[in-house]
Amino acid sequence: MKVGKFITLEGGEGVGKTTNILYIKQLLESYDVKVVNTREPGGTVFAESIRQLLLENREETISETTELLLMFAARAQHIQQVIKPALAKGHWVLCDRFTDATYAYQGGGRGMDITMINWLEQQVQGDIRPDLTLLFDAPITVGMERANKRGKLDRFEQEKQVFFEKVRSAYLERAEQNQQVIKIINADQPLNNVQDQIYSVIHTFL
Repeated sequence: MKVGKFITLEGGEGVGKTTNILYIKQLLESYDVKVVNTREPGGTVFAESIRQLLLENREETISETTELLLMFAARAQHIQQVIKPALAKGHWVLCDRFTDATYAYQGGGRGMDITMINWLEQQVQGDIRPDLTLLFDAPITVGMERANKRGKLDRFEQEKQVFFEKVRSAYLERAEQNQQVIKIINADQPLNNVQDQIYSVIHTFL
């Protein structure tokens, strides 16, 4: 039986998830909540190895199906080894990206069959779903300008702007369909303003 709460952070490249995840962790801990901080793809040693396979630039083209299955393979390991045990202990799990990212990147960006993604979600996750999702949203040009400043771009970050426009649209569509869980954070603002929005969402949720 799930006891803890599961919070995910979503959004495209350069929207500030990594910048704000520590702030959210500290905010939750100020309410005397035990927080497990993790990410996808990754979160375990094995899943991090899959992450490296997915993000590395390589000459061989990775098929869309391979990419999707690797995402869910990493997720299966992550859920069994980290997420489910933490929730069972009553801990709160704070995860940088989860299945909404698959719907956005592989479904929206790659144009893959949503029915296939949905089937994999059911098979791999069972009843594991986020209790709250913070969707960090900013114009693609803003996000990519920030991403470029971080250094060498990974395999996903090197996609064309039209890919990221599709990703953003898919994210916003997910938010429209699931307004009770997914809360949009306007990430095209100064950090203080972004964190004010985060505080308001977390405070209301608690």
